[in-house]
Amino acid sequence: MQATRLTLICHAVTPLQKRGRFCADEAVVMDWQGAALSLAARYKPSRRLLCGPEARTRQTAGLFGSDALLEEALRDGDFGQWKGQDISQLAIDELNAWLADSASAPHGGESVDQVCARVAQWMQALEAHPGHIVAVTHPLVIRAAMLYALQLPVAMFYRIDVEPLSSTELRFNTVWRLRLETHA
Repeated sequence: MQATRLTLICHAVTPLQKRGRFCADEAVVMDWQGAALSLAARYKPSRRLLCGPEARTRQTAGLFGSDALLEEALRDGDFGQWKGQDISQLAIDELNAWLADSASAPHGGESVDQVCARVAQWMQALEAHPGHIVAVTHPLVIRAAMLYALQLPVAMFYRIDVEPLSSTELRFNTVWRLRLETHA
């Protein structure tokens, strides 16, 4: 049985991220020509390229090919009224509630539990589809995928840092495994 290989790539940095704000549907900030030249041939053409529906994931997916398909399950968490807001300007009790309780959604959008459930359902569907999937998405989605693959409790969600343009390799062959690779 051929394995399912899932490469999760975090979108490039956005202007709002650089200013410590929750993302909205904005473009990314980067040297497109230099990045495209260094990333275009990283994965074989036989891979399936997927991305979230936001501008930042679509633009980043363009670095890896022009054939990206939009996948709704890869969308960012819904931050509700916090979209575009400066993190330091939020009500501290609401922010702390969101960080401490994975079922909390004081912003009126999705809770961490809801993001994790959405991503788990998507990954379960992938288990029946062998081959290589390159998925450009968001830090929250990548964290949720890591929790699912490694069967970690949701309390570990905020202990995973996901940097812009980082890649996370997961493989499924009866069980999910994290694969650490070198790019030498």
